[in-house]
Amino acid sequence: MDMDFHGYPFNLTPLSEEDGGGWLIVFPDFPGAVMSDGETPEEALANGRDALEGVIAVYREDGRELPAPGSGGPASGKFNLRTPKSLHAKLAKQAEAEGVSMNTLAVALLAEGLGVRLRAKNAGVFPGASFAGTCFFGPGKDAEGEMK
Repeated sequence: MDMDFHGYPFNLTPLSEEDGGGWLIVFPDFPGAVMSDGETPEEALANGRDALEGVIAVYREDGRELPAPGSGGPASGKFNLRTPKSLHAKLAKQAEAEGVSMNTLAVALLAEGLGVRLRAKNAGVFPGASFAGTCFFGPGKDAEGEMK
C-alpha cells in the first residue's frame, strides 16, 4: 500500500472506547485539520491518505496555495482540553495554592513539559521519538506502558 503523504506530518492516536475506539489520524498543517479514522492504525493511515489527497485536489482545483509541510497550520492560541475529574481537581487546587488561574498554571505546565520532552529528544534519550507520525510512550516506557 502506497503511503505517500506529500511530506505532511500527521498525528496518529488511539481513540477511547467512549469516542468509538479505533485510531484517529490528523494532518495539522491544514486549516480545520484534515483528519480521518479507522479500526486499525493501518486503516486510519489509508483513510487519512485518501482524505489528504481529496483536500489537496480541492486546493488545486480552487487555485489555492497548499500549506507548507510542517508549518503546523494556523494556530489560534486557544483549544479545549478534556481531563479526568481527578486531574481537574488537582489543577484547581494547585492554581489556588499558587494564586494563579487554572489557565495560567496549565500553560506553564504545558510549556515546561514540552521543554523537558524536547530537551530529552535532542539529547538522544528518546532517539526514535517524533511529534508527528509516531506514538510517544513516555520516558522509560515501552509500547505497553511498562517501565524498561
